[in-house]
Amino acid sequence: MTTKIHYERAVTRRDALRAGGAAVLAGLAGCTALPSAPVEVGSDSDDGSDGPVAVASFFSFFDFGRQIADGTPLTVENLVPTGLHGHGWEPNASITQRIIEADAFIHVGEDFQPWADRAIQTIKGDDVETALINVRKGIDLVDLAASLDREEEGVGAQRGKDPHFWLDPRRAKQSVDNIADGFAQIVPEHADTFRENAKTYRSEVLDRIDSDYQTIFDRAERDIVQLAAHNAFQYIGVRYGVRMRPLVTNLAASGDVKPADIHEAERVIRENDIQYIANGVFESQRPAQQLVRETAVEAYFPVTPYAGVRKEWVEENWGYEEIAYNINMPTFEIVLGNKTPEDAAPSEDWLEQWRNFEPI
Repeated sequence: MTTKIHYERAVTRRDALRAGGAAVLAGLAGCTALPSAPVEVGSDSDDGSDGPVAVASFFSFFDFGRQIADGTPLTVENLVPTGLHGHGWEPNASITQRIIEADAFIHVGEDFQPWADRAIQTIKGDDVETALINVRKGIDLVDLAASLDREEEGVGAQRGKDPHFWLDPRRAKQSVDNIADGFAQIVPEHADTFRENAKTYRSEVLDRIDSDYQTIFDRAERDIVQLAAHNAFQYIGVRYGVRMRPLVTNLAASGDVKPADIHEAERVIRENDIQYIANGVFESQRPAQQLVRETAVEAYFPVTPYAGVRKEWVEENWGYEEIAYNINMPTFEIVLGNKTPEDAAPSEDWLEQWRNFEPI
């Protein structure tokens, strides 16, 4: 994880905000939904730091940010607490204060995280100096699936577009450059390091993930994956030519599973002779368990749209790369029929932990 480097400077903007930021916070009081929401996930910071700080609204871009900031004084923090999904989470005032105190706020673009949109409105309306880094800038989004009802999806989608672009490693590369450019604006003396780190991460990590995903999907005889999860994986299907069949057709991870959803999944499983399905790590396991009981499916295995982290992942310092190789890729090998669960498992205890896994 990025090593934090301290350096001396005069009274910081965060010092001033700590002393007089109550008026700004008042504009975000309506965001409170959780009793507490500490800044904890993978954070390299402590509150006494005078170095520049960027905070991220979503795990994937926190991870990209800390890779890009490596070797500089910039600290990057993830605002989403361990064990929570990046969608459908409403922070309390301590999180909005952290955004206001930070030098930069890394966000996923409008109409995806309502609380982040409200924070951005307050930053702009109250002339808060926090720089805004939109990771989605310049990225081509695909259309929402025709089955989606925007009134039911639970999270916004800008002009009928699917916001989950970061699941496509090639699109994710643009977001890495967006973060590097944003960092260069707030700490210009380290602009070369940010951009060099971004270039390295794009070529050594994201290009490799893309190539390895391509290999997995190219060798598959099956071109359909049944997910007992929400509709977050369309970009994998678009990039690698596979039909990703979500159980919940809306975009919200907390979306209700309807009887019609189960019936449709049962049809897909029956007609395609599906033996294994994938289920979201941070979603309910009940629908997957029902499909195991009522169809020929033998087991479900984990997938995640990189929207949150488990405690053990934080302890092992997992980021986007490690989650891709230790969670998503083994499961895709299994559900596509490329490998048996025993052959796909990356470690001896993986099957014990993840075959028909229990909720967090």
